[in-house]
Amino acid sequence: MKTIYADHAATTYPRAQEVIDAMVAYMKDIGCSPGRGGYRLSLDASRLVYETRVLLAEFFHVPQPEQVIFTPSVTYALNLVLKGLLAEGDRVLISSMEHNAVVRPLTRLADERGIRVVRLPCRPDGSLEPAEVKRALCDNTKLVVLTHASNVTGTLLPVYEVGEILRGRDVFYCIDAAQTAGTEKLDFAALNCDFLAFTGHKGLLGPPGIGGLCLSERAAEATKPLVEGGTGSKSEAEYQPPFLPDKFESGTQNVPGVAGLAAGVRLLQATGLEQVKEKKKALTAAFLAGLERIPGVAVYGTKNADTSAGVVSLNLEGLDNGTLSYILEESYGIMTRSGLHCAPLAHKTIGTFPDGTLRFSFGLTNTGDDIAAILAALQEVAKKS
Repeated sequence: MKTIYADHAATTYPRAQEVIDAMVAYMKDIGCSPGRGGYRLSLDASRLVYETRVLLAEFFHVPQPEQVIFTPSVTYALNLVLKGLLAEGDRVLISSMEHNAVVRPLTRLADERGIRVVRLPCRPDGSLEPAEVKRALCDNTKLVVLTHASNVTGTLLPVYEVGEILRGRDVFYCIDAAQTAGTEKLDFAALNCDFLAFTGHKGLLGPPGIGGLCLSERAAEATKPLVEGGTGSKSEAEYQPPFLPDKFESGTQNVPGVAGLAAGVRLLQATGLEQVKEKKKALTAAFLAGLERIPGVAVYGTKNADTSAGVVSLNLEGLDNGTLSYILEESYGIMTRSGLHCAPLAHKTIGTFPDGTLRFSFGLTNTGDDIAAILAALQEVAKKS
């Protein structure tokens, strides 16, 4: 039975051969730690990491390569922002579509540091009116955190418009680009943000275990590191180096992950970001159009490919979404994700809590034939249910 992977919002699959080759090449031909020796192989590892930093700075339009730091994941990057920046009594604005990577750290900080978290109400389709941000701002607002696109509905939030609202204000701005890095254009300067958190294993086509954070100069100065230790620099000092990227990069780096991430970004550049975006949009539009012809299907979000990041959530009347996910894989080879998607706040917003939805998310490796096969399978299951 042919298999169809429709869970790119979780991770990209299958991995491109270029990514695999880059990781294997590092392990075979370099294999040493960057910044931990003056011999050739250590210098080669340092060069690989620096060149990837430069590549990402250009990709995201970040002023200096040092303002791009590597993290184990986008979740780590977001925790670094929240726990490293916020202090007793600070006020934070978030949308009601945020992932648990934002909600859970803030819940702990509310308990431990008295952080006040204000949830900006999104519409039932997951969209946010920029004026909600403007209305909620006040003198003690320290930070605004927004997901660029919901991992539940794919709904794009107005991150550029919010950046303009915050321009000139003494408020830090963090964007969670987990679902959009590698699909949507992300211009760090034009976004007017202080933090841009991304993961390598989704739209950027890299491997798991590697992510990153782009920081403004003022954000880098104001944020404390989560982890301190060896950096290969200023080894005589008992304090963490205060300069970038060393301030936030302690311990041996995931250089195979960095190598794979670089290969993924280069593959994106060769394909063309706009072409990737248009392909995902076309696949999503075809899927949404086909769902309209299937009785008993409830679709969530904007139901518009132009305002979605290639993610579609649905439920089928009379069938639990977990059961539907199981049937689709067992009988049709279609891989999806059911449930709450680590985003209960989003499901409360769209009215699907506590049962959740069945999520389909499309990527570069999907085809029009995949969409047709998924729709045919759903049509068949709907007739039986």
